[in-house]
Amino acid sequence: MGNFKTLKDYDFKGKRVLVRADLNVPVKDGKVADTTRIDRFAPTAKEIAAKGGKVIIVSHFGRPEGQKNPAFSLKVVYDNLKKALAPVPLTFVDDCIGPKVDEAVAKMKDGEALLLENLRFYPEEEKNDPSFALALTKNADIYVDDAFSTAHRAHASTDGAARLLPNAAGHLMEEELTALDKALGNPARPVAAIVGGAKISTKLDLLGNLVEKVNVLIIGGGMANTFLYAKGTDVGTSLCEKDMAPNAKAIIAKAKEKGCEIVLPSDFVVAKSLEDEQGAKVVKVIHDDEMILDIGPESVQDIIAKLKTCKTLIWNGPVGAFETPAFAKGTFAVAKAVADLTKEGKLLSVAGGGDTVSALKKAGVIGDMSYVSTAGGAFLEWMEGKTLPGVKALS
Repeated sequence: MGNFKTLKDYDFKGKRVLVRADLNVPVKDGKVADTTRIDRFAPTAKEIAAKGGKVIIVSHFGRPEGQKNPAFSLKVVYDNLKKALAPVPLTFVDDCIGPKVDEAVAKMKDGEALLLENLRFYPEEEKNDPSFALALTKNADIYVDDAFSTAHRAHASTDGAARLLPNAAGHLMEEELTALDKALGNPARPVAAIVGGAKISTKLDLLGNLVEKVNVLIIGGGMANTFLYAKGTDVGTSLCEKDMAPNAKAIIAKAKEKGCEIVLPSDFVVAKSLEDEQGAKVVKVIHDDEMILDIGPESVQDIIAKLKTCKTLIWNGPVGAFETPAFAKGTFAVAKAVADLTKEGKLLSVAGGGDTVSALKKAGVIGDMSYVSTAGGAFLEWMEGKTLPGVKALS
């Protein structure tokens, strides 16, 4: 992951600290629907304030396409952020660069916080424009990045700003980088990975990287069907990218060469359609009019047996259509086993990706994982072995 400074490395007293947060939270009917990102960011801002720093918070929110659009104003998170930061005083300015910001920062006292307007109201943010980065950092002495979820983007607030000031990783960024390093950078072996989801085509880079890094690669979800098809198994009407069969064969060959064991389902929960919950049944052989919608009990036991031999697990993607109760058993049973092994101290478990987080929440085990990453794209690109610009800029 590279070497980076943390909050411990700075004396913040009297310093103006530009903090890149990810406050891109879900909003429904004008209210924040999930405060997870706000709550996870709060400790960084509170610590800087407690040490006498002036906390200047910047973030993106939605996709306003470089236009000043009130529908994407960060004012919507102000009340929740103020509550999360209490007793730190928080004010809001409806711009992120320019005279209004200059004036507001000049009035700040040590230990106070200021929330600036949506960075993406300016097209220069996503273009990583040097003059915009300069304008952002003009009122700051130190830069702190606490938004791992945006680290895969080379934007002015994640890359440009970090290069203009002494910098550090915030608590959330530090936690994420430490957890990811333990999972893939320098893991306790044997290492397993569970990769699920619909399509192999979206995760080719990921699978190619993992077979070089892990000892056991467990493939589930729709993408397992493509591998089964490539090996000559009839998959009926299941979601299957038949044109990707040569790629699946290439990954199988590469895994063999690298000594990585690929685990595919051996039994299946099938139905005529996703809506056909009543017709769900466990089979070993799939008929032409059936589709695979979950892994069967034998496959679940195979996966659990493999996990018991491993010390580290990275998980991205469910192994079945878990949103529908009849096809959720496989994902939930594996999740429960992972949680139990983690609680017993036998497995370090790191999970990430939107569907994976939803599945773990539904299974009621999200709090039992060693670490759950809320970063979607950044988590995936890290698993693919790519260098993340926002992390590189801190190194």
